[in-house]
Amino acid sequence: MSRLNYHHLYYFWQVAKNGNLSRTADQLHVAQSALSSQIRQLEDSLKVQLFDRTGRQLQLTESGHQALRIAEEIFTRGNELEKLLLEGHQPEDAIVRIGTLATMSRNFIEAFIGPLIDSEHDRYSLTSMSQTGLLNALANHQIDLALTNAEVQGSGRQIWHCQLLDSQPVSVIGPPDQQLPDRLGPEYIGRRWVLPPTSSTIRTAFDALAAQHQLEPEVQAEADDMPMLRLLARDSGALAVIPHVVVRDELASGLLCQYLTLPNVFENFYAVSIQRQLVHPRVRSLLARYT
Repeated sequence: MSRLNYHHLYYFWQVAKNGNLSRTADQLHVAQSALSSQIRQLEDSLKVQLFDRTGRQLQLTESGHQALRIAEEIFTRGNELEKLLLEGHQPEDAIVRIGTLATMSRNFIEAFIGPLIDSEHDRYSLTSMSQTGLLNALANHQIDLALTNAEVQGSGRQIWHCQLLDSQPVSVIGPPDQQLPDRLGPEYIGRRWVLPPTSSTIRTAFDALAAQHQLEPEVQAEADDMPMLRLLARDSGALAVIPHVVVRDELASGLLCQYLTLPNVFENFYAVSIQRQLVHPRVRSLLARYT
């Protein structure tokens, strides 16, 4: 990268976008020969041909198309940087970078980013990580916001802003037509179960409730990953203890049925950020819907 002259790259970018050397030279107020010379210097330094030249016509080569794509990203980000530092805020069209806990519900994530999905102009990236990865990415300014189902407390010099977005009830879900009552009882004895692991708060609450009703679940499978729990609930034929939102589509289609809601048991969803002077405006608008 030390050989790359960004001044030359900028000239290439302008010519490639305009598709005309003389028109670009006029717009940039430089001599056409000087403009052509600087593009040739760029090609020589990279040891690649960016344009096919036929008379006065310039056609991008395959390498030229790749260079144009990357140059577009470079100078777009450069414009964002200029606005960020000179105007003190991120531009509306800057990419919203959201990190998500790998094990949380995809349905909830989709609902949270719904305004971004519906917009033709918003740009956003989603990165799935561990809880530790999310906090490290926030601290290193690699993401603007983290979505997780684990509450985060401040530690040391780092102050986390942890906003509760939603609390979803946890239900017993299973195949339809099971003739099961809406409270735990003898009808649930001898059933196969798909459950979160014993380390989860949902499992702890369910185990306590089962003990109250002398129910010893026959655990067929455990999974700490909500998308996997969703698949197991859908395909195993067993009863599953899972937040309603995770299997929203299967319940709506009749593929699964909700038999009871566990009393006082919820799956919480949080947005985590850190204190910053420069906050993406779309992050503010996304969070404002939950206040």
